[in-house]
Order: sequence, then C-alpha cells, then structure tokens
Amino acid sequence: MARWASMGERAKRELLVARAFLVAVAEPPAPALARFVTEHGPCRAVGLIQRETAPADVTAEVEARRWHVSGEQLLVAAETAGVRLVVPEDPEWPREAFDGLFGARSVDLPGIAEPIALWVRGKAVLAEAAEQAVAIVGARAATGYGEHVAAEFGHGLATAGFTVASGAAYGIDGAAHRGALAAGGLTVAFLACGVDVDYPAGHGRLLRAIADQGAVVSEYPLGTPPRKHRFLVRNRLIASFGSATVVVEAGARSGAANTAHTADALGRPVLAVPGPVTSKNSVGCHGMVRSGQAVLVTRTQEVLEALSPLGAQLAVEVPAQSRRTDALHPDARRLHDALTGIDCASADELARDSGLPLGKVRALLPELELAGFVARSERGWSMTGS
Repeated sequence: MARWASMGERAKRELLVARAFLVAVAEPPAPALARFVTEHGPCRAVGLIQRETAPADVTAEVEARRWHVSGEQLLVAAETAGVRLVVPEDPEWPREAFDGLFGARSVDLPGIAEPIALWVRGKAVLAEAAEQAVAIVGARAATGYGEHVAAEFGHGLATAGFTVASGAAYGIDGAAHRGALAAGGLTVAFLACGVDVDYPAGHGRLLRAIADQGAVVSEYPLGTPPRKHRFLVRNRLIASFGSATVVVEAGARSGAANTAHTADALGRPVLAVPGPVTSKNSVGCHGMVRSGQAVLVTRTQEVLEALSPLGAQLAVEVPAQSRRTDALHPDARRLHDALTGIDCASADELARDSGLPLGKVRALLPELELAGFVARSERGWSMTGS
C-alpha cells in the first residue's frame, strides 16, 4: 500500500499495463506464472516473457497468447467501458482474502493460485467488501425451497453487515444476490467471463444492479466468453473471498460442491443447509455434513454464530418461539391439554382424562378460566380460542 502511494502516475500506468498483460496472457489459475510474477515483479516478468527467456513451465502457460495480447489495449478498452483493473499493489486489493490462495499455490495444491489482477465493474471497494464477507453458493436448477432459503440468508447476512459473495448464476446464486440487494447491503459477483458479458443472459438486469450496489469481478478481460472450465476456476475466488461458504443446495458432484471443497482446503468454514432426504439437490449438502466437512445451518443466526469468535455473544439474539401455556404450572397445562379436541367436558371427565385428582381439577379450572384459557357453560368446560 505504501509502495502504491509513493509511485508516480507513469509508474502506476506501467504496472497496470503489465498486470493487464499478465492476467490475460495465460488461462487462470496459471500457478507457474503467478510464482514467476511474485519472484520477479510484474514489469520484469513481462519483459522476460516477451524476450522468450522465461522458464519452461511459465512458457508453457503463456505460449499460445503471448504475441496476441496487448496490456495497453486491454486497459484502454476497460477504462472506456467504466471498468477498472485492481492489482495486488493497490490498497483496494483484498490481500487477506487471497492470502489463502497464495499459500495453497506455494505448497503446490493442485489447481490453485492467487489471481494476478482483477477486472472490476462497480462501486464497492474490494478490500472493504472482503473485510466481512460470506459466500453463498448452490444449485442452478434450484428448488423453490432452496431459492427461498438463499434469499433469506442473503438478506439476513447483508442486514448484519456482511458482504454476500456468489457467482450470479441462476438458482441459488441469483437468489442470494437478490436477498442482499433487497436489504440494501453489499454483494459481489465473481464471473467466469468478462465483466461486460451478461451471463447468464437472463441476469443482465441483476448484474447491473449488483454493479450499482456492489461489484462484478472477473480475472478475464472484457469480451471473454464463459467456458465450462472457467466456472470451476472462478469458484476458488468465491471460496477465498468469503470468510465462510454456505452451501444451500448441491448435488453430489457440482460447482457448489467444488467451491465448498476449495473453501475447506483453504481452511475456511463450510456450512450446509439440509433439505428433504429425497431431494437430489440436497445430496451434496447432506454428504458434507455427514463427513464432517460442513456444519449444518438452518437460519441466518446460526451462520452468524459460526462466524463469531469462540465464546462471543452476538449482539442480536433471535428469541425462541413460545406459547401462552408455557407459563402455566405443569398440572394446569396438563389439564388444559386434556381439553384439546373436546367440545365440552365435566370436571369428572377431565379428571379421568388428565389423571389428576378431582379436587385439584375443580381448583384449577376456575384459575384457568380467570386467565382466559377455559370457559364454562351449561354443558361443561371448553378451551377458549385465545
């Protein structure tokens, strides 16, 4: 951060052009290139690649594109479209969020590497958005139940001050984003295509709303189309951006399960929502809970508890639902229960039904009447509707 502040405008521009080239010249996650950039710095790394003196593993990752990419052109196109490039040298970079990816790449965890740069469309400052963030992911072909739960979680977490991160897909992702937007909170969408590409097409309006209120983010340059493998690559960004990942619905093998496995590998909590045991959409969630990979959660409060420091008391407590009869003496409650489903009954009949002595029944009935629980008529005693 201090380095960025001390750099002149020309040096910043050179660095941005270098990073724009590097993030486009290899298909992410490109672990060899990420390591090479860390070792030599972005500007020197570009020079070595263009002079064809980079190591063999780096060359293998960049060979197909190195003569077809212009960092300057990519940057100009982005600026024209109102898109900015956020780089690790910039204070906006969510350093803590991506430290896990850096560490995983350092120990050669397969398919994992930190992003070299990110294209961002939207008002949210990434570093601030990542300070308190939760990822919510799940099935594209979600059930109504799943979408309802995702929207409730998105709304509840946003209301509690958390950023909701997801992938803007149909189903669970879209519902989580909408829940956060409805609460007026921050939400960040990570795409498997350029940030100017409306994918899925039906979510164009949603993506614009996310950009207006949060941010749309991608490693891929403007105009890059979605590809199947890019969704799996993108998932590591969602998993690392959130301090925890909530899986609402997921098949046994799915993108949501892949995000959860990545979060688990990075040491981030995984939380899973249960569903009907007959639902294929909940097989992945149930398997995660059964194996111990995920903690079962059913409401926003339980997610907040999982994110709180051990022993911390949450500022907002959700009261348990209570019934009027909970305050009654056990004998009075037992007598009241004996009236359930009965039109009218005498004291003798209630004594036989409840098993209470007749004298106690005759003493309790007037007390219940005064409290508004029972009423007396010529036919006997009955339960009130209040």
